[in-house]
Amino acid sequence: MKRRHPYPQLWMMTDERQGDALFAAVAHMPRGAGVIFRHHATPMAERRILFDRLHALCRRRGVMLLLAGDDANARRWRADGSHHRHAGPPRIGTAPAHDLRELRAAERSGAALILISPVHATRSHPGAPALGQMRFAALMRATRTPVLALGGMDAKRGRIAIRLGAYGWAAIDAWTR
Repeated sequence: MKRRHPYPQLWMMTDERQGDALFAAVAHMPRGAGVIFRHHATPMAERRILFDRLHALCRRRGVMLLLAGDDANARRWRADGSHHRHAGPPRIGTAPAHDLRELRAAERSGAALILISPVHATRSHPGAPALGQMRFAALMRATRTPVLALGGMDAKRGRIAIRLGAYGWAAIDAWTR
């Protein structure tokens, strides 16, 4: 989908593996990029402190910050929106999809962007089968919602996904290597 959209084309997904490299990576992301803060395994009090620190950095850098979880929590934490799996009314944010059923659920959620994954093998889900470019492209063509490629992505694979019609791409390791 090559249309203008108010959301970034380049995204970082966070997780505990990144450690302090997370902040260095965000400091080097281009202005107008986006971060989806996950850190699901981090205890809630620590998670909130980490989010607030990241929120301040994202504001200074001009980087959009979404919180993985429900919209109400994202509003409480002053995130720019949410990333979640729950169907609901249109909202500011993104939703994941790994197959056609999840793609339809993401559409019903009113997500502005759908992250389809895993396009390639990924360290986040070792041994999980990857979609590959052909199945990714087929899922992408099955929706009118702009799509981000996720899973084993880097700049080169991101450019390929965009040539296939993706709006953009997201990664974890590509930003913190």
